[in-house]
Formats: sequence, C-alpha cells, structure tokens
Amino acid sequence: MTVPSNVSKKRLIFIFIVVTIVVLSLIVRLGYIQIATGEELKKGALEQWTKGIEIKSKRGIIYDRNGKKLAISVSSYTVWASPADIKDPANTAKQVAEVLEMDEGIVHEKITKKTNVEKIKQWISKEEAKTLRNLKLSGIEIVDDNKRFYPYEDFASHIIGFTDIDNYGLYGIEKTYDKYLTGSPGRWVKTEDARGRQMPYDGERIYDAEDGLNVVLTIDETIQHFAEKAAMESLITTKAKNVSIIVMEPDTGDILAMTTLPQYNPNNPREPINEEEKKEWESLSDEEVKKKWYDMWRNFAINDAYEPGSTFKLVVAAAALEENVVNVDTQFYCNGFIRDIPGVVLKCARWYNPHGAQTLREGVENSCNVVFVDLGRKLGKQKLYKYIKAFGFGEKTDIELTGEQGGIIPANVDVIKEVNLATMSYGHGIAVTPIQLINAVSAIANGGNLMKPRLVSQLIDNEGNVVIENKPEVKRQVISKNTSKTMLDMMEGVVSKGTGANAYVPGYKVAGKTGTAQKIIDGKYAPGKYIGSFVAVAPASNPKIAVLVIVDEPEGVYYGGSVAAPVAAKIIEETLSYLEIKPEFTEEEKEQFEYIEKVPDVRNMKIDEAGKVLSELGFKYTTESFNIIEDSMVIDQFPLPGSEVTKGSIIDLYLDEDYKREDKIIMPDLKGKTREDVIKILDGLGLEYEFKGEGAVADQDPMPGTEIDINYNVKVEFSDTKE
Repeated sequence: MTVPSNVSKKRLIFIFIVVTIVVLSLIVRLGYIQIATGEELKKGALEQWTKGIEIKSKRGIIYDRNGKKLAISVSSYTVWASPADIKDPANTAKQVAEVLEMDEGIVHEKITKKTNVEKIKQWISKEEAKTLRNLKLSGIEIVDDNKRFYPYEDFASHIIGFTDIDNYGLYGIEKTYDKYLTGSPGRWVKTEDARGRQMPYDGERIYDAEDGLNVVLTIDETIQHFAEKAAMESLITTKAKNVSIIVMEPDTGDILAMTTLPQYNPNNPREPINEEEKKEWESLSDEEVKKKWYDMWRNFAINDAYEPGSTFKLVVAAAALEENVVNVDTQFYCNGFIRDIPGVVLKCARWYNPHGAQTLREGVENSCNVVFVDLGRKLGKQKLYKYIKAFGFGEKTDIELTGEQGGIIPANVDVIKEVNLATMSYGHGIAVTPIQLINAVSAIANGGNLMKPRLVSQLIDNEGNVVIENKPEVKRQVISKNTSKTMLDMMEGVVSKGTGANAYVPGYKVAGKTGTAQKIIDGKYAPGKYIGSFVAVAPASNPKIAVLVIVDEPEGVYYGGSVAAPVAAKIIEETLSYLEIKPEFTEEEKEQFEYIEKVPDVRNMKIDEAGKVLSELGFKYTTESFNIIEDSMVIDQFPLPGSEVTKGSIIDLYLDEDYKREDKIIMPDLKGKTREDVIKILDGLGLEYEFKGEGAVADQDPMPGTEIDINYNVKVEFSDTKE
C-alpha cells in the first residue's frame, strides 16, 4: 500500500481549508441575506409581483356657516388598463374608444405600453362605466373615483378656489386647507407574474381611502348672494373694471361675504364665463391666455393695494380723539387750500366753495381735506405712524387665502416729510388692501379691538364632530370704547347729513364714510382713472355688520358717495332684514313704512305668480337660486307666512332649483334637457338613473319638485319628437 506523501497531505489539507472557507462564506452570506437584508429583499420581490391602483380619497365638503354645500365631491369613475392582461389589443381599443368617444389610435397606444397599469381616461360618466363593465373586456378595469363639483358654479369662486385634475387644491380655501380636505388615498393591490399577468392565487387586497375633513366657512350663502347681486348691478351700471365688496361681522372678524367681479367658474377655471371673452381669447397666444387666467383668479379684496382716499380719514380721526388732541367740537377753518408746505399747494375737494369755519364733527361729515391735514399736524408723524401700524396697515391680516398683500406705508417715521404727513392724513400717499381697511373700520366700530379676519370657523368629520375649531382672535386693542362710540356717532352724521347720504336706509342708523382716489398706475397718477369707495357699519347704535364697497374705474361719475354708497345701502338693507334686526323708524319714516299684519303664503306657486303677489302688497323678494326658469316653483319662504314685517321688507324665496335638503333631494325638472345635461345634473346629485330613448327629455320619474331619498333610481325618457 502506497503511503501518501507529505506533498499530497498538504494538498488535501489546503483543499479542505479552502472548501471549508467557501462553505463558511456561503453560510455567512446566506445568513446575512436572510437576516440582515431579508425584509428589504422581500419588499423588493413584492413590488415586482404586485401592481397597485390608487383609490382616491373623497375630498371634504366646503360648507357655508349654515351648512349649505358650496363644494362637494361627486361620484365618478376612472378607466385603467393592464396591458399584459389584454388578449386582443386591436378589438379592445376599438370598443373602449367607441364607449369613451376617444381616438382609437390613442387608446391602442395606451393599452399596449410596457407598463403594469396605464390610465386611459379619468372622470367618465356612470353610464359610460356601466357600458364598459358590461363588455367584460380583459385587462380593462373601472375604478370608483370622485370629482370636485361646485353646485353654484361661479358663486364665491374667489373664496372657494378650485382643484386640479387630481383633486389637489390650487387656489382659495381649496389650496389653503388642502392637507385637511384631501384625506389619505387607498390602494387596490394585485399580484402578477413576470409577464405582468394576474396570478390566480393570493387574491387581491383593497386598502380603503380615508376621507378628508369638511371645512365650515364663516361665509353666509344668503349674504354672499346679496353682495354678488349688488356687485353685478354696479358693474353693469357703472361699466367699471371691477367691483369688490366685503361684509364683515365687527365683533368676531368673521367674513360674511366677499366678492370681486368679474368672477370665474371653478368647474372650468380656465375658461371665461361669457362668450365675448371666449372669442377674444381665441386670438391670444398661450402666454397671453395664461395671463388672462391669473387676472381672472385675482381677488382684488386681498391681492391688490390701492389709495384709500377719504375712507382713511376715519383712522386719522380715531387716532386724534384717542390721543386727546381734539374733540368733536374743536374748531377748524377751511379756505380751500393748504399753502404753507414748501414747494406744494394742496387743496380741499371743495376748493371752489370752501367749507369755512367748522367743527371736527362737521369736517368729518363734509370730508374736508383741510381739517384732516390739521389733524395730522396735531397728531404729529410719530403718533400718526403708530396708529397706522396699530390698525394693521403695512402688514398682512393673515386671512386664510393665498397671495395676500401687506399694502404700502412709509418704511419708518424718518422718511415721512411734511408733505407726506399732510397727504397721508386724507388717505393719499399710502396703499391699503380692502381687507385691511374693513378690518380697521370694524375695530373702530366694535369698541377698539383689531380682530384677525376669519374665513373658516371649523373643520368637522363626516359625523359632524368638530376636529379643529378656529375661534375669534383679538390681535390688539387700538382705541378705547369711548373713542369708538364717538366715532360711530360722527360716522352716522356722514350718512344722515354729509357726503354719504346715498347710504341712507329707512329704519336703520347707518354709520359710514365715502372715499374717492385717483389710481396710481406704473408709479404715476393715471388721468381719468379713479376708485370710488364707501365703508359703513350698521346699525350705528350696535354694529352687526361692516360693509366695504369698492368700484374700480367707473365710467362717468366716480365719486364714492355716488357709485359706492347706494350699493352699500342695498346690501345693508337686505342683510339686516335677513338677520331679523328690527328697524326703528322715526316718526316721519313710520308714515311711509308702516307695519303689515301678515306675510302671504306663496309656497307652491310659480316664481312669476309669487313675485306678483308680493309686489302688489309692497314687498320686495329675492332668491338664492341661480338657474331660475319660468316654471320654477317656490318650495319655501322666509319669513314664514303670517309673520309680521314692515312694508317694503324683503322675502327670501327658495325654489325647486335648491335640490338638496340634508339626506333628501328635491327632484329637479329635467324636461327638454339633453342627455349630457341630465348626466351632469344627476351625477352632481349622486343619483342612480336609467335612460330610455334619444333626443331631449320627454318624461321623468319622479316628477319635478318631488322629495326623494338619495338612493332613488331616477328613470328618464328621451324623445326626438318636438311638441
């Protein structure tokens, strides 16, 4: 027997050691893979095996302060393709294109891409989804989705804003509260093989989406309607560039209404709201059209600063009274001009017929520039600047909207020259935003507290539980209650005896101030371009509302007392009546506005018949509906029949166009409408439906005006036959 040599033994030992090292290395490597990186690799494998389709969360509702839905999410559907599961791409593309009215080539391109899933079309109608599902096409999936819908269209659009195609807020409250409204998306997860085909085992999982919170605004839909209607009338009458109105509750800082006209429709935020502008846009370049978008979305009330003119005199007067440098009976003299400032001559608006001797009270009523230049001098630039800052000018109010401007005031006291002190005293040489001005005037009216303006009061869940509450916030006290009371008394004189006479409202004491200022464009005063404004609080004895009306570039007459004060008067009258604040008539007014025993019952009448009945009895009436037709029925009214009100009072009529009532729906009148219009209306209301025939609606079940449950299946019959 041959004995292994030492060389052979060494070779065997070397091989054994090498094999041992390799085996140990593999064991260590395997252990590392299984223990240290196992979870990560498992996750990677699952990502390769699974495909997921996002399930959109339902965006929260935006309510007005009384629970009216101003922005909702309606049920919709999105079509997805799984290219690997499609057996006959050509036939599938043809059928899908026919149902969705898409180009067959585009559909074919989408369903043959080398991807796990591909979106074909978002937000298809319920009828299209039903038709596609009935075709049972392999690889084609219809997922429940939701689409943002604004039932009142352009109503309060600058406040509410709008979303993008993926339901993320882009503007207004939709953007500011986007993280609360959005919620958390869910996911539909499936497993697939290496070729992208769904595996028959392990099933599929659906992770439910979490709905967003609902936002409750301080806006009152009825008061907002009053403001928008008054603004539109003013826009048409004055042919102004725009009209902006804010209604605020002085004690809380709550915004009850805010409108800037023209507006836009958030359902189609990139389209003008009238045909004339649509034609004009057709000839514009892409960049020019984009500029038009931003101009249309711009909210003058917070995004623009302007010279306030004489409305700013209220701040100067309040500061002078608070500092005790004057009282209401302090004497002044107006000869029409201020000539003692080196290098400049300033004049009163009535320089051609000077006011002469007058008290501070009379100077406020007359809006005399000479009086206020003297007030500014008595205060001095340090104290005036202190109050300008204290009333919130030169800084943002932090209202819950994007793009707010801080206005323009002197950087510090040192840059204020004698002429600057004089012009600032009557509202020139500085720039403020409308929201700053009405907030400052509200502080003058409420006892001296500068509030933080509030647009959102609460965030609530779908059960109505309050999740977040925004309480009224006092920023600081600027003037005393005594000064506030004195200012209201003088402001009431502006309306009863002075430049604000056009803001007179029978039965209510209105306190206000007119303003007129030449516009500054590109750093220079623009000839012939003015802003007329009026700010008011009412009732003067116990202010419930503050109103600011701004008419930008009116044609012809441009004085605030002429173009803005009447608009404010109309809003004040309608709003105080709506808030059930009882008028207190003078003896003279009682003869003209006597009490009437009862309000008539006009429910279940057509709108024209109800209007005739009310008009004959001396009542005015209004409605919150936006799509009034001849056959619109009155389904409710306020005040209720039999209520005692004054002659000339406003009766609010609620029509059958106000479809939704909590968990019930008032069935709309569909007769004569096209299939496309009917789909839009019924999808917007979240109703199930069945269609029969083609053409226009000839019959419907249930009939218009019927109160139905939200789960009712509506039957609609179309016909090409014209009556």
